[in-house]
Amino acid sequence: MNEHFIQILIPASGLISGLIGTFVGLQNRALLAEVRKELAELENRIITRINGTFVRTSECHLREDHLRERLDALSEELKNRTAAGL
Repeated sequence: MNEHFIQILIPASGLISGLIGTFVGLQNRALLAEVRKELAELENRIITRINGTFVRTSECHLREDHLRERLDALSEELKNRTAAGL
């Protein structure tokens, strides 16, 4: 009787430990996937915030050139008005 109980107990304990190991492994994978997803979302939010806060160098040059053109046009218009008024 004792021998029969041991013959059942050993494979059952192996099966149970295998199932527990599989469950823990699946939980770890799920947690890792969730952490990776949250990390990607955080990275996207940081990049979006940086892009919204800081102006790129090329945009600064473009704005400066446009502003210079507008100022030149306004000064030219002012010269024309002054010359026409004299």
